[in-house]
Amino acid sequence: MPAPTLTTERLTLRPMRHGDFPAYAVLMASPRAVYMGGPYDTAAAWGLFCHDAACWALFGHGALMLDRRDTGETVGQVGLNAGPLFPETELGWMLYAGHEGQGYATEGAARLRDWAFASLPFDSLVSYTHPANDASKAVALRLGALRDDTAPRQDPEDCVFRHHRRAA
Repeated sequence: MPAPTLTTERLTLRPMRHGDFPAYAVLMASPRAVYMGGPYDTAAAWGLFCHDAACWALFGHGALMLDRRDTGETVGQVGLNAGPLFPETELGWMLYAGHEGQGYATEGAARLRDWAFASLPFDSLVSYTHPANDASKAVALRLGALRDDTAPRQDPEDCVFRHHRRAA
């Protein structure tokens, strides 16, 4: 399935392009990447970037970049992550520096979640959050996800939030 282009009131969720990598690599090399298993060097960030794009060909879902509709500026990414790194399909989000606290992660993740439940055979999705990432936990709760302490996880320290089809 090719990656769709989705919209919200303020955002365009669009397929990834090679030109998105420099900003992605900066985030993944920053101290903020500790919440995602990093920081990562350029080679590792490239591998993660390629995973995000390849999920579309392998699983029929993957990552989309978040562009502001009013300026065209890319503010982050949302994605449905699968494969051997994820025990279950994950609904994830990340924002570039300076774009936090404006609702972009919640807005973009809600749109991708709703698309997934309308287009794919998922009854639920999970969001894995680092235990110290209070902002990410707050996004999961705003999306209506429920904490699931029994869910499998790659990192035993992760907090898992479950999004159910009926909540979308």
